[in-house]
Amino acid sequence: MKRILVTGGAGFIGSNLCERLLKEPDNYVIALDNLFTGRRSNLEKCFESDRFEFIEADVCAPVDIPCDRIYNAACPASPPAYQKSPTNTTKTCVLGVINMLELATKYGAVMMQFSTSEVYGDPEVHPQVEAYRGNVSCNGIRSCYDEGKRCAESLCFDYNREFGTKIKVIRIFNTYGPKMDPEDGRVVSNFIMQALRGEPLTVYGDGKQTRSFQYIDDLVEGIIRMMEFSRINFTGPVNLGNPGEFTMLELAEKVCKKVGGAAQFVFKPLPGDDPTRRKADISLAERELGGWKPAICLDEGLDRTIEYFRKLV
Repeated sequence: MKRILVTGGAGFIGSNLCERLLKEPDNYVIALDNLFTGRRSNLEKCFESDRFEFIEADVCAPVDIPCDRIYNAACPASPPAYQKSPTNTTKTCVLGVINMLELATKYGAVMMQFSTSEVYGDPEVHPQVEAYRGNVSCNGIRSCYDEGKRCAESLCFDYNREFGTKIKVIRIFNTYGPKMDPEDGRVVSNFIMQALRGEPLTVYGDGKQTRSFQYIDDLVEGIIRMMEFSRINFTGPVNLGNPGEFTMLELAEKVCKKVGGAAQFVFKPLPGDDPTRRKADISLAERELGGWKPAICLDEGLDRTIEYFRKLV
């Protein structure tokens, strides 16, 4: 039986990944999470399986867990969460990755690092390709996350070169769907919850900044393909995102139309270091991951996500 460790396993992406992994009868899944932003309730279905184990622990502390695969998803991902304790965010990105790389090296496991499109910063290249080195502030309010993830990538490739550690690196673009924390401060959850409560939607800046939004099922499919079906020596980094590009105002209008009621917006200043444009170039993923590309459009994904959030209001 394949032993699989998912750090950040009680988080939005981690818990969806755990559920998917448990659909394979030969997988034994261990979710590790300190519950800083993760929620045990996200793992409700997983606890029904006798091939699932939960460990409440912090990746910043070394662990000794025999495993064949490591999916390192541990790190707060929304700006309000990672800015709440920026030094802890950096420690998670650096110490946590070192601990997982050490574990992978010891047991000969493959370690997948969940990196982010934020390594591109406020890009001067559009859409963003993996070869682009980014335009990132090293001392801004988002640096704990952006630079932390860049350092994590560096560590992965240095362990691979120096110790032969088996690695895979993915760069995740904005992702949404069921199991998101309704109060996590991300734009999709913010807009949906405000609309469901009949509140004006908060739009930062002029609302013309863009993002590409990926539904969680598409991301999980890309993750599995990268780990299990890509070439053994294909380390990445590889972009996983939906190349559709939408402004914040376009997203807000879609959410209002789907939820119902008049569209009302409140405009606030754009947060510091907030990227103005974001769009995934997924050419590499399509070539290396068996033709992978997102199957769920924004309208369908929003319908599913709104249905999930309606139950929480």
